[in-house]
Amino acid sequence: MKKITKAIIPAAGLGTRMLPIAKSVPKEMLPIVDKPCMQYLVEEAAAAGITDILIITGRGKEAIEDYFDYSLEYNTKLYASGKDALAEELNAIANLANISFVRQKEAKGLGHAVYCAKSFVGDDPFAVLYGDDVIVSKTPVVKQLTDVYYEYGLGVAGVKKVTPEQIVKYCSLKVDNLRDNVYKVSDMIEKPSPDKIFSLFSILGRVVLPPEIFDILETTPRGANNEIQLTDAMCTLARSKGMTACEFEGTRYDIGSKLGMLIANIEQGLLHPETGKALKEYLKGLKID
Repeated sequence: MKKITKAIIPAAGLGTRMLPIAKSVPKEMLPIVDKPCMQYLVEEAAAAGITDILIITGRGKEAIEDYFDYSLEYNTKLYASGKDALAEELNAIANLANISFVRQKEAKGLGHAVYCAKSFVGDDPFAVLYGDDVIVSKTPVVKQLTDVYYEYGLGVAGVKKVTPEQIVKYCSLKVDNLRDNVYKVSDMIEKPSPDKIFSLFSILGRVVLPPEIFDILETTPRGANNEIQLTDAMCTLARSKGMTACEFEGTRYDIGSKLGMLIANIEQGLLHPETGKALKEYLKGLKID
């Protein structure tokens, strides 16, 4: 069985839920305390053994490319100021993995964004980290999923149970328990109407897929929102070859929403060594009229 060393991070979306700031700053570059959201995704992939990452971008997302490059200006200033450790910390960001970029020239949905990575993936299995989802966990979620892939040899969806109100906005999976937190997936549906809900298990931000998904994406028609949905292609894969699901351990933040970003900053700010104590004291004394 081939080792999973490649990952795709789709980040071409307009981020309309984060307007007006998303008009000039890619939502993936908005900070959680002192790191942009995209760095959390790249660090997770690298910690899971991923060596090659392709980030799918779009117009106006140049800041992502700049961030994962060396900065001569900062190197010169920091080394000259004796701040070698900080300079090396910044340089390490560029060395997390072999990071490359490709533009999704037209917004046709997540399925199309993944299809843009076909030549990058080749005949290898690969991970997909959704650009809207930052997940903080003890074991990288990508590793949790790749371990299941190595066990069963099938595509793996990272799932959590959501509320009945949320499931109609996400996707719903038809599952049967295999063991512990691992399930067999036989069907799924994107944005189901209440009468078509399979379960409250939904894919939240991470999947591991076999290269066969690209053949399926080639013939997948536009679905919800008139876009090529990755869920629809995975549905075909689940019905034909089969898939598994892993109910992952970790806290997921929807950084494509204002509330999700605020929650992420508060919770991670409380855990940050530079801000945790002072932020906790501030929140204790906070009074809102």
